[in-house]
Amino acid sequence: MVVQPVAFQLPDKNRNYCVVDKRKVNLFVKMDKYSLPYMQRVLKTTDDEKHVTETLYILDRMIDNGTKNIDKLYPVLSKFNNTKSPNIQTFLAGIYRKLQIPDAFGPLVKMLIQNSINPPSEAFFDPNEEIGGAILSYLNDRFRN
Repeated sequence: MVVQPVAFQLPDKNRNYCVVDKRKVNLFVKMDKYSLPYMQRVLKTTDDEKHVTETLYILDRMIDNGTKNIDKLYPVLSKFNNTKSPNIQTFLAGIYRKLQIPDAFGPLVKMLIQNSINPPSEAFFDPNEEIGGAILSYLNDRFRN
């Protein structure tokens, strides 16, 4: 039996979560730090919301798995600090929450203010929840080194 890969799908009005190809995600997670150059290249070369969100999702799982040096990708991650995509904002904020990159605090605050002034019109989950949580984690003594 051949298992067909699942195409990555963004959340929609009937589903407030992403659909991922678990085999693809697990492959990158298993490759650990060796997959980081590929992730960096993808983020540098694309602005496609779907592809960026999928890559951020994979990076998030890699952080959960203990992959080191993902914080070194901040220069390429910061390319998306001004995005208006609620999907990208949500995953980016989750990554920043986990990595506690000092330079990411200001962009998180900016995202929250931007979304308060101009709420995302097509958000199937609330990016402000993740952004606010990330900001709070920066302010929480428990996360300080």
